[in-house]
Amino acid sequence: MTVLNGGAPQCGVYTAYDVDKSTNIRWHEGGVASTVKENLLQQKGCVLWFTGLSGSGKSTVAFTLEHALAEQGKLTTVLDGDNIRHGLNSNLGFSAQDRAENIRRIGEVSKLFADTGLITIVSFISPYRADRQKVRERLKPDQFLEVFMKVPIDICETRDPKGLYKKARAGQLKGFTGVDDPYEEPLNAELVITATNPDGTLRRPEDQAAEILSYLQTKGYLQAPK
Repeated sequence: MTVLNGGAPQCGVYTAYDVDKSTNIRWHEGGVASTVKENLLQQKGCVLWFTGLSGSGKSTVAFTLEHALAEQGKLTTVLDGDNIRHGLNSNLGFSAQDRAENIRRIGEVSKLFADTGLITIVSFISPYRADRQKVRERLKPDQFLEVFMKVPIDICETRDPKGLYKKARAGQLKGFTGVDDPYEEPLNAELVITATNPDGTLRRPEDQAAEILSYLQTKGYLQAPK
């Protein structure tokens, strides 16, 4: 096989090009279309992107939803922000640049899963709109579903499962989202999951997950593409 830099593909000749710092590469289309895989799984591949403050319940609802989908025979994977930093993104910190790279990487991973037909559940604070938008733009139309966990910061601080708000308020933790680093709320999320019922009581994770499950069913994600 001959590899050229530029020019149109010719018989027995394949065009190579550069992407950022990667040189002489070429995209290889898969031999099996995404729709074929989706028909095998009887579901539509998508990315459910959970975003919200620390303590908003992203991971809890994400894993609750995973169980609910498994009970319906649907194949999923959950990409959790803390878990990913144990491996793939363990070399990244929490600067604006590292946060952007954190989201870029997981966006690319989630795209691979979604293109394989999996219902991909992503749970990341992902505080900046621009970073979330870049992930959306990498996916096909209707493949990216933003799930905004709209939970007031006072509720999040009351939960404070890792004691991070307490440290941030005491000045022991700098650049903490919602305290001394901004969180940019989604403007047009597909799903907005609120924290409380009409009577003011806190919603159960099971009820929040059921709302998302109903959306997926209504929008046709839990059946093979037509």
